[in-house]
Amino acid sequence: MDKILKGIMKYRCTVRETMVQQFVKVKDNPTPDAVFFTCIDSRMIPTRFTQTNVGDMFTVRNAGNMVPHASCFPDEQNSNEPAALELGCVVNDIRHIIVCGHSDCKAINLLYKLRDPEFASKENRRLSPLRSWLCTHAQTSIDKFNDLESRDFNGHLVFQAETPLRKFIAYIDPEKKFSIEDRLSQINTLQQLQNIASYGFLKKRLEENQLHIHALWFDIYTGEIYYFSRASKRFVIIDESNIEKLFKEVIVFYS
Repeated sequence: MDKILKGIMKYRCTVRETMVQQFVKVKDNPTPDAVFFTCIDSRMIPTRFTQTNVGDMFTVRNAGNMVPHASCFPDEQNSNEPAALELGCVVNDIRHIIVCGHSDCKAINLLYKLRDPEFASKENRRLSPLRSWLCTHAQTSIDKFNDLESRDFNGHLVFQAETPLRKFIAYIDPEKKFSIEDRLSQINTLQQLQNIASYGFLKKRLEENQLHIHALWFDIYTGEIYYFSRASKRFVIIDESNIEKLFKEVIVFYS
């Protein structure tokens, strides 16, 4: 708390006035451009690496940047993530949903260990909300990972996109430069796009191309950010050499 209180005092002396001006400019009618799902990891600061500001994004954070599949919820029971999707994309008419995973994700590292049946037993899950959360909402990610691992990480995976008839192919770390857990993190990030598309209240917007889903992946040790390119069928680094190509792809796929 000492560090936080000192930080607040520094904020008052430095950026508070600028932020208040931004709040006044946005007023009661902000026009955010994206709903941004990412992990609660303290190293993830999305407003910094996207250079977004007041009123630009809805940000939703949880352990492992999960968006539970709609089938996980019986009638009249739900959770924060679909509520955020409705608030953002239906109430506020936001047109872009972004899921951002990252390297060395502690939740995903634990998910990798949960492939051990004893470690993931019902008793252990009952005692650990984190294990229960991961086992409940990330089993499909594990299944896809196990499939790819059985092929020595060669070949591709198939994910559902905006509609059941629209799918995309993904090659996961074809150069094999990331750790096993980081490959699982990338698979899990893409799985959330499929989960997002499972919600009925988004169905019409997704079918009519009024709502678009994207995946980013952040390497916290290099500071590099990757975008999942449906044209390239893989995560590609966002840098000066290919930014124009990515701009063109976004126009083709999402216009």
